[in-house]
Amino acid sequence: MGHEGLYSIYIHTSPEFIGEPPVTSVFYKRKIPSKPVHWGSATMVDAERRLLANALLDHANERFVLLSEACIPLFNFTTVYNYLIDAEQSFIGSFDDPRPTGRGRYNKQMSPRVSLADWRKGSQWFEVNRNLAIEIISDDSYYPLFRNYCNPPCYVDEHYVPTLVNIVSPQLNTNRSITWVDWSRPGPHPREYVKRDVSMALLNQIRQGSKCTYNGRTTSICFLFARKFHPTTLEPLLRMTPLLFGFNV
Repeated sequence: MGHEGLYSIYIHTSPEFIGEPPVTSVFYKRKIPSKPVHWGSATMVDAERRLLANALLDHANERFVLLSEACIPLFNFTTVYNYLIDAEQSFIGSFDDPRPTGRGRYNKQMSPRVSLADWRKGSQWFEVNRNLAIEIISDDSYYPLFRNYCNPPCYVDEHYVPTLVNIVSPQLNTNRSITWVDWSRPGPHPREYVKRDVSMALLNQIRQGSKCTYNGRTTSICFLFARKFHPTTLEPLLRMTPLLFGFNV
C-alpha cells in the first residue's frame, strides 16, 4: 500500500473459486478469466500466458513478474521497483542441463524448429520486460510443439519460456531467476518453509548470500522474492518486516 499507480496485480484462480477479497484489499477485483490448471501439464503455461495477456492490456505496464501465493518479497517496494525498472535485461532462469532431467526430456519430434542445441531448462518463476511478454503470448510456432511433445516427465513450465527466449531473444535475458528456491533436498518439489524455520538469519542469507551480475556490475542483491513459504510463516514474517524492510509500523 502507498505505491498505487506504480503496480498492478493479476490473479489466476480456479474457475470454481467465486470468493472476493474486501474492497480494501489490493487483490479486490484483480481476478482474470481463468481455466482449470493441473500440475505438470501445459495448462500451467496456458495460465501464465493468460496472465501476461491481461497485464499487457495496460500499456503502462513495462515489467511482468510471475509469483505464487507461496512467494514472499525480500526487499521493500521501492528497492524491488527500482531494480526491475532500471534493469537492462529480463530475469528468466535458462541453462543447458546435460542431465536426464534436462536434455533427457528433449523430444526429437520437436526438430527441426526446436533443436537439442536450443533446449533449455529453468525456473517457472520469471520476470520479463514488455517485449518478451509479447513474444510469449504471441508465439504460435514453438508453443504447440511443447504442448504436444513435452509431457511428464517433461514439464512445459520448466522448459518452454527458457527455450523460447533462448531462441528468439537471448540477448534480452540474464539467464537467472530473481525468485529464490531451495532445491537442496532431493525430489520433484523444493523445500517448503514453515513457521519454525523463519528467522532473520535465514532471510538475510537469502537476501545477501549470493553474487550475480546486474547491468554489467557484480551485486549481492540477486533475489527479490523467495519461495516456498507455508501460510504459518505469515505471522513471524510480518513481525520481522519493519526491521527487514526499514520502516516503522
